[in-house]
Amino acid sequence: MKISINETIFSKAEQLKIGLIHYSKITVAESPQMIKGRTQLYQENLFFELQESPVTERVGIKEWRQLWKTFGADPNRYRHSAESLMRRISKQNYLTPFHSAVDLNNFFSLQYELPIGIYDTSNIEGNIEIALGDENTGYEGLNGRYNALANILYSQDALGAFGSPFVDSKRTAVTEETTDALQIFYLQPSLQVEQAEQLLTSAGNMFTQINGGDYTIAVLAKDNPTIQF
Repeated sequence: MKISINETIFSKAEQLKIGLIHYSKITVAESPQMIKGRTQLYQENLFFELQESPVTERVGIKEWRQLWKTFGADPNRYRHSAESLMRRISKQNYLTPFHSAVDLNNFFSLQYELPIGIYDTSNIEGNIEIALGDENTGYEGLNGRYNALANILYSQDALGAFGSPFVDSKRTAVTEETTDALQIFYLQPSLQVEQAEQLLTSAGNMFTQINGGDYTIAVLAKDNPTIQF
């Protein structure tokens, strides 16, 4: 599987970086109590933090809102997924457990203040390109409706668009049947590659401690826009 960033994006955001983790031989199931408890405690602590400082002032959230504007999208109308999660928590609308892959994906998103998507690679055809959407880009999302992705980053395969930092598609959703998955981290552009690799390694270690399997990481950037998994 080849994964690349459409290089025209770098004319708008030269420092853009995308983190990738490819998982194989994983077992997705109900999250263990330790993860449920840790996630709940993290959300409760975050709720109190957010009463003192607005969601939009958190470093990671703020940086992605600015990137949204750079690409020409409205960050107030189309909030990226990490901001949406935090806004829920600021209202004490805590996330409920789903399964071990999604629960950890949400935890990482809150912890690192990043939009992150996770996809079942058995439902991905051919190579993947990360590009900027136009008025014709969109898909049926996990939120139960069609999502237009004009001026929003998105991932596409041979069958079309399937993921973005806004909302992911139904087609590639991870389930308890998933054994091979791709996780896409929409990294803060200010992160250095070495910092990004450390972040991905930490996430990969935790994910495979819970779900088993193996993982490989990569960082896409202007000087490394294509990788092969």
